[in-house]
Amino acid sequence: MEPSTPKGRAMATKARALYNFQSENKEEISIQENEELVIFSENSVDGWLQGTNSRGETGLFPASYVEIFRSRSTSVYTDHSDSPSGSPANGSSFYVSPPNTSVSHQGSFEDDDDDWDDWDDGCTVVEEPHSGTSTNGHPSPRLQDPRPYSRPNNMAYRPKPSLERQDSISASKRGSVVGRNLNRFSSFVRSGVEAFILGDVPMLSKIPEAYYVDMGAKGPQWRPNPHPFMCSVEDPTKQTKFKGIKSYISYKVTPTNSNWPVYRRYKHFDWLYNRLLHKFTVISVPHLPEKQATGRFEEDFIEKRKRRLILWMDHMTSHPTLSLYEGFQHFLNCRDDKQWKMGKRRAEKDEMVGGSFLLTLQIPTEHQDLQDVEDRVDTFKAFSKKMDDSVMQLTNVASELVRKHVGGFRKEFQKLGNAFQAISHSFQMDPPYSLDALNGAISHTGKTYETVGEMFAEQPKNDLFLMLDTLSLYQGLLSNFPDIIHLQKGAFAKVKESQRMSDEGRMDQEEADGIKKRCRVVGFALQAEMNHFHERRVSDFKKMMQSYLKQQILFYQRVSQQLEKTLRMYDNL
Repeated sequence: MEPSTPKGRAMATKARALYNFQSENKEEISIQENEELVIFSENSVDGWLQGTNSRGETGLFPASYVEIFRSRSTSVYTDHSDSPSGSPANGSSFYVSPPNTSVSHQGSFEDDDDDWDDWDDGCTVVEEPHSGTSTNGHPSPRLQDPRPYSRPNNMAYRPKPSLERQDSISASKRGSVVGRNLNRFSSFVRSGVEAFILGDVPMLSKIPEAYYVDMGAKGPQWRPNPHPFMCSVEDPTKQTKFKGIKSYISYKVTPTNSNWPVYRRYKHFDWLYNRLLHKFTVISVPHLPEKQATGRFEEDFIEKRKRRLILWMDHMTSHPTLSLYEGFQHFLNCRDDKQWKMGKRRAEKDEMVGGSFLLTLQIPTEHQDLQDVEDRVDTFKAFSKKMDDSVMQLTNVASELVRKHVGGFRKEFQKLGNAFQAISHSFQMDPPYSLDALNGAISHTGKTYETVGEMFAEQPKNDLFLMLDTLSLYQGLLSNFPDIIHLQKGAFAKVKESQRMSDEGRMDQEEADGIKKRCRVVGFALQAEMNHFHERRVSDFKKMMQSYLKQQILFYQRVSQQLEKTLRMYDNL
């Protein structure tokens, strides 16, 4: 199916809201029962539609909450692709998954049986036209492409693990006395963490993997990778297939633990990114460098994407838990087409995702008071918000400075150079009194300032671009934390609710203790992620600032050398 284009909005379809829905994120809009809506495409992506409500607000809302009006030639149709067995109207808080959504929730390329070289990166840039931004300037979800593997970059739209849907059904049969979140689109519910906290994620007889949290000097931390490694991303090369009809960029990716290069397209990175989002519920996975609709083969864009993929990969390999993930190792080391497809499908069928991922965590035995944990989380929440604001401020200032370097500064120095040239030309108008040496020195001064202007225009490539790359990475990391913190907040709330019910005699203490124990798992994991974030922040910003200042010093030294050379021309007049 062809991706929808802006023209598609002219063919908008009317719909009616079946239930009330309250928005939780910037990308969502609230809708009210019986409200008339306009939708941009009848194809939902991950159970969401994009459209406009009666108040003129444009954004996302659940596809299962609306009834789409079709032409008379077809019957009225309601999209129940994620329809709850009991809607909010009747108070039920769980829903049954239909059989046709497994691909969507897997987020995989299940229908793509082509070789890895046939994943067409040439199509990806068309799939996501620029249609505004979301938190921290990152692209808002592109819902115009109905293909099941299209994924938003915002963590708020993480795919919902199929296990959670099954757990919700089993929980309804069990009749747990702890209340569930009625807003099933809350990230606490959608991620599967609520089901885990309530004990509704089934324990497997054998959990195939384990990730460890240890107690360190500054609190919980991810256990270091016993075999640390790094990875280079080099040599972006334009290649073609289908006799030149389609083009793509291939990157040479070389991990230090094998030193064997593999060649990956952006599509492969995108696949890995979605697998990581799907699996690691409480880890902030940095956003991939953005896609671009036009100019994707231009040298500047290719260089920018390479720089940002290097930073992205550096963050991935430095993370003690992400770097151990089997799917990540498969991405880095598989060089055989057949083995690639087998490993790819194995990763896509991984059951230890979402709430089930928390079953793989092994935490310390040390006691932590939950109130102390909540206080630490609140402190980090305030810090991350302040850092988010300051990163955005620096990004805006640095971006404006780039614009001035390329435009204003160069133009002003050119004006100054032209003015000196004009003085030199005027001095030649009366030959008997003309001094060639002075005229030549002034003329050279004018040319020097023109050169300095060009130096200013070229300088951002050496310093400001690298600063903006790092800031972009951290914008993505920081924008993930509100949802991750929301998971912990939801867990805290369940603990307090269960303890209150236990005190009132409405719940067995054993069940309340189980909820508290599982909340500890989420708390240790979040603290470990907070600890890792701070470690990387110190390292990355030290490197960023040192690099910027060193390049600034070199730049002004080169400018100074140009001016000193010009000054010496006046010494022997």
